[in-house]
Amino acid sequence: MKIAVVAANGKAGKLIVKEAVDRGIEVTAFVRGKNESAAQNEVAKDIFDITKDDLAGFDAVVDAAGAWTPDTVHIIPDAAKHLAEQLRNTDVRFLVVGGAGSLFVNPEHTQTVFDVTPFPEAAVPVVKAHQTALDELRKYDDVNWTYVSPAGDFQAEGERTGKYILGGEELVLNSKGESVISYADYAIAMVDEIENGNHIKQRISVVSE
Repeated sequence: MKIAVVAANGKAGKLIVKEAVDRGIEVTAFVRGKNESAAQNEVAKDIFDITKDDLAGFDAVVDAAGAWTPDTVHIIPDAAKHLAEQLRNTDVRFLVVGGAGSLFVNPEHTQTVFDVTPFPEAAVPVVKAHQTALDELRKYDDVNWTYVSPAGDFQAEGERTGKYILGGEELVLNSKGESVISYADYAIAMVDEIENGNHIKQRISVVSE
């Protein structure tokens, strides 16, 4: 299996790359500068310069692009849309590192985590950017996309337990009543989905056990 990880130098990207490489998957890191991940191959290119030809031949492409400031958060939905455009009408699967704010909190799917949670003002643009990315992906019937939402407390330095609970469109709490997952365990879930491909054109979510 061959996969590409876009923004492989980020915290999530690096761990997804490592998890995949450790399983014997051939990984190509798409990065703007020098590759700092464990990927065996690298392409130095800005996300928005990546073309359909660049992504041909991969079994899956992971969008791990992140942004945190008001001036840069547009990168999250813009990257998802740009990469989706390159993958239209291909067999390549497209997996996106998503956000938790868009998860539904009621069976009717009329309220999201963002609707009922008092997020810090600084986090609001990021949450909205991830929501926009998901909304854009849902428009693509000709892309084999999967949007993977982490738990609400997404811990960059959290422990790798090797276990997680798979959910769908709704917020799922763990056995302790918490919505939490480490980046390392999220990476396990992402690579499981890459290998299994069970949720095409779906949003899934993951939380620690």
